[in-house]
Amino acid sequence: MAEKTPLQRLADEGQSPWIDYLSRDLIETGELARLVSKHGIKGVTSNPTIFQKAISSGSAYDEQIAELAQEIHDPKELFIRLAERDVMNACDVLCDVWEKGERGRDGYVSIEVDPTLAFDTEATYDEAMRLHAEIDKENLYVKIPATKQGLPAIEDAIAKGKSINVTLIFSLQRYTEVAEAYVRGLERLVAAGGDPSTVASVASFFVSRVDTEADKRLDEIGGRDKLKGKLAIANAKLAYARYLVLFSGERWDFLAGKGASPQRCLWASTSTKNPDYRDVMYVEELVGPDTVDTMPQETIDAFEDHGKVARTLDRDLEAAHKVFEDLAAAGVDYDDVVDTLEREGVQKFADSFAELIEGLRGKTGELVAA
Repeated sequence: MAEKTPLQRLADEGQSPWIDYLSRDLIETGELARLVSKHGIKGVTSNPTIFQKAISSGSAYDEQIAELAQEIHDPKELFIRLAERDVMNACDVLCDVWEKGERGRDGYVSIEVDPTLAFDTEATYDEAMRLHAEIDKENLYVKIPATKQGLPAIEDAIAKGKSINVTLIFSLQRYTEVAEAYVRGLERLVAAGGDPSTVASVASFFVSRVDTEADKRLDEIGGRDKLKGKLAIANAKLAYARYLVLFSGERWDFLAGKGASPQRCLWASTSTKNPDYRDVMYVEELVGPDTVDTMPQETIDAFEDHGKVARTLDRDLEAAHKVFEDLAAAGVDYDDVVDTLEREGVQKFADSFAELIEGLRGKTGELVAA
């Protein structure tokens, strides 16, 4: 038997490796299927930035764009149709993973609601329900940002039996609110006679961006270099400790007895932005059971080449708490860091979405005129 790769060994520790990119070429060349069969990839996430890069690169989408442009003149609607095709096909590739594994865990593909709706509860909910209806795959996640306005939309979608990937989580307080929205949604679903075993959810923490923002502030303060590159991992470890508490006890046991699955923590933004840091540190330091790590291509390649696999996620929690204390003593305001990251995170996705729509408008014009 061939020796397991580092990604496959993550599964032995109870962690599911997913990929953080999606394109038509990835599906149609068979590369996605290869990653699933040969490397143990168990899920796919996407966002507006990922689709913007995919659609603007090459000509893989040109034929469908030209065809759809005959009947669809709104570039957003055009994008949705393009993305839905990719996501449906990716869901088919991952279907075996979903069916053969423990349902509610793996084999999912994510598509995100329009990020410009992140502060509009009703519009976010409506688009999430629309995407679920039009793609109509049991292994689909719709991504909703974890803004204050997103929380009721998340709860309402869960209460309707829809699986949701809650994205753009940075703070421990917001994570607690996300988990509460999920549990309340499940309770409403059960009270209405629904089956919670058909619903899944993940809570997606953006990891490396936390260090990027905290390190910038430490540079401005000066003389605190030993604290750099510490907050993101400490933040994720304390989030996981909360997960263990939130999904235990009498309230959760009742839902579990009805077939509900816990909302796993998903580590996103796991590529290392600072070249001074080990390129796989956000993977190596967050290995633990009942979690997901979604990685871009370069991080997958690096981890397969030299990643070390050991259970690290629930190790050194005292040190994680001390990181928070030391940063506060140094003058870094954690609440302001995570508030800034949420605001900028929504804006970055909205900017990518606007760029995507403008690019589609231009490409459609070129193809129709040709």
